[in-house]
Amino acid sequence: MRIEIRVDRVVPRRWHLALKEAIEAASAGAAVRFTPTEGAATLPGPVTALIALERLVVHRSRPTLCDMVTLDGALLADSDFRPDAVIDCSGAAAPAGGGSASLAMRPLYDGDPSEAGLVAAILAGAMPEIAIENLASGEILATGQPSSEAAQGLIGGIVSAVTRVVALVEQILLSPRGTLVATPGQAVGRQPKSPAAFALRNLVRDCTRAIYHLCFYSPHWRIGWRWHDGPGVAERGDLGGPAWQVLRDPGRRFFADPFPVTWNGRTVVFFEDLDHKVGKGVISAVELGPEGPLGEVVTVLEEPWHMSYPFVMEHDGALWMVPESSLSGTVPLYRCVDFPHRWERVGTIAEGIEAADCTIFPHDGRLWMMGAVRPGHGGYSDILAIYHASSLLGPWQQHDRRPVLVDVAAARPAGAVVARNGALLRPVQDCTLGYGRVLALARIDRLTTSDFAQTILHRIAPGPLWPGKRLHTLNRCGPLECIDGTTYNPRLGSFRAMADARMVPAREPGRLATA
Repeated sequence: MRIEIRVDRVVPRRWHLALKEAIEAASAGAAVRFTPTEGAATLPGPVTALIALERLVVHRSRPTLCDMVTLDGALLADSDFRPDAVIDCSGAAAPAGGGSASLAMRPLYDGDPSEAGLVAAILAGAMPEIAIENLASGEILATGQPSSEAAQGLIGGIVSAVTRVVALVEQILLSPRGTLVATPGQAVGRQPKSPAAFALRNLVRDCTRAIYHLCFYSPHWRIGWRWHDGPGVAERGDLGGPAWQVLRDPGRRFFADPFPVTWNGRTVVFFEDLDHKVGKGVISAVELGPEGPLGEVVTVLEEPWHMSYPFVMEHDGALWMVPESSLSGTVPLYRCVDFPHRWERVGTIAEGIEAADCTIFPHDGRLWMMGAVRPGHGGYSDILAIYHASSLLGPWQQHDRRPVLVDVAAARPAGAVVARNGALLRPVQDCTLGYGRVLALARIDRLTTSDFAQTILHRIAPGPLWPGKRLHTLNRCGPLECIDGTTYNPRLGSFRAMADARMVPAREPGRLATA
């Protein structure tokens, strides 16, 4: 396959080289060449100055994907180069056609093809919706809503966006069937701030955050639980019903990502247990009865890397766990050998990926695993990857669409997939307003080895029934239902007691209770 990437003659950037490398890695034998073009709108001087300042101060002169590069002659298309596909990243308002190429496309940022349009969206305080347009027909081949959770300043926002352009283009070239559409994003037409105002706002935000972290352990997650036989969150689409109890933590550690399971007559909740002073999560567990914990919290699994989201499932008469181990670059599989305390690693589902919150479920005679992946840059919550296998021990194969979805509002898993009224419901994280802010319930409409579609049915945010700023996990095992969320946790003990009193009101019907 021969592919031409058109770039602005004045400002080819390092991310264009990353696009070339991604295409070559995904399509063995692909010949990728650049064609510099004229006509793109240049960035205003203040924006260029802000990028240079951020590179010096924030990135300490380390290379970024925003850096301008010089294209070596060997990378340029010659007069004999006849591309099969054209990717126009030049930003020209009226791009040339694709010539003899069977496919010509270009990225749009809130409908604007230029780098200036991308920057304007970020200066307005939000990530743009990305669309990949077919230049011949005007058809939108794919859309994506990138995450800003890992973005530092203007450079961070640009990198978060352009790396998702790379992912969408790669998906179109690998699997051109159908249209990849994200959940509709924020409305366009935002008013961008000046570069100076943008930089000042980021400085104030960073200072405020630093002061907050001096006074509070943050974020401080906590687990909510309740026993009941009635409809839960998945059925109701809200947090109503019996009062939520709080699993008490030691204060300097937080508990999150609860997964309840009943095994050999005992009901145990597995969860992430993170010591604020260490900054590394382990997997802990506690047995729960109708009145609360039956014994102490115990650590059941620890590795040299951070662990969280201990997805637990019963399969073939055994109990298995797939904890998040993204820092290890693998998706490991563990089997329980002494419930609930001992687990042994028995295999690796996937290697060489940074995958978060992997969730496995059966469908149409196969096992499917969904997880949020990160291609080295940008956010951790906006790219959905799917794997499938005929056996839990594999081999596991990647879905034809890579990625399956680029969507900050509906990509990252938030709990086990459950069957309700003949449909599969998938809890997801809506990170549009920030990581872990809102829980959503998505119905899986289509799932094959080459296709996927889902519909968001409900969005559920913290509120009077579950105070706090975040909510990002939902699981249920029989009558035991679990969620999580954040609370204020002052570093000083006396203030912590005051915060507990405010965040945990007296036990009343429909109000939060503690145990």
